[in-house]
Amino acid sequence: MARARQPYKYLDAAVLQKIGPLDLIAREVVEGVRVGMHKSPLRGFSTEFSQHRQYVQGDPLRHVDWRVYGRTDRYYLKLYEAETNFTANLLLDASRSMHYGHPVSKLEYAKYMAASLAWLICEQRDSVGLGVFDDRLQDYVEPSGARAAVRIIAEQLEKVRPEPRTNVAGILHEFARRMRRRGFVLLFSDLFDHVEDFLKGLDHLRFGGHNVTVFHVLDHDELTFPFGGTCKFKGLELDGEVSTQPKRIRAAYMEELRKYLRQIKAACERSQIDYVLVDTSRPIDVVLSNYLIMRIRSTGKKI
Repeated sequence: MARARQPYKYLDAAVLQKIGPLDLIAREVVEGVRVGMHKSPLRGFSTEFSQHRQYVQGDPLRHVDWRVYGRTDRYYLKLYEAETNFTANLLLDASRSMHYGHPVSKLEYAKYMAASLAWLICEQRDSVGLGVFDDRLQDYVEPSGARAAVRIIAEQLEKVRPEPRTNVAGILHEFARRMRRRGFVLLFSDLFDHVEDFLKGLDHLRFGGHNVTVFHVLDHDELTFPFGGTCKFKGLELDGEVSTQPKRIRAAYMEELRKYLRQIKAACERSQIDYVLVDTSRPIDVVLSNYLIMRIRSTGKKI
């Protein structure tokens, strides 16, 4: 008996580090996203015919092309382009706290996510750009829908190195002023900033009519605090270190973490911002598949 295919085997972040350039990795992740989404097509059904894809159990029968079935005896769906293209800006936090994590850092994980979404957006013939920031905007790749955009973004991501501090709020305000056409903003950050300030930045974007998604990227250890014995914790963006016995403070840490996450999620919901808590121990394609399915179910839209 043939062994069942394991679609996520090569899509774990620790493995992805070893298999090639980011633009090629992004393509592999997108293939995994397609497997993970099953019934939900990545393209929208609209008015302008684009192409066919093979029927998957659960797809709506009204989109079956019966003429093709008559010629081939196989079921294919008619796919259509969206009526209007959109522009998306990917904003990547490159501050030093994003360097934390194992087997890959939060920063590396976020790079894979950003590159994969860039590939997907360009494949839909929409435009995508990239902003890399710490306490200022380091680099900016103007949005483009050309195939070369994925390679340019991937090359820029590969150059990114963690910098000392973050200023999420300031960057969000800057992009709210920069974006003259309504579009999408996808933020990748651990959000280690003053909460009230960056929430005001998110509101600034929403007031401009932009669709905003926050990918809150945290290492599994930050979410579970599994440390034991006596540990020394060193600040990544602020000077100083603390030695303590983690078991003595774990309950208090977890309670503060829950309050912090609830505060951010509730604020995003009030502003109609998509909030995705990302645990870097999960395969990237699973995280993106779940996000895309959530988008389709809640809004009927692609990204």
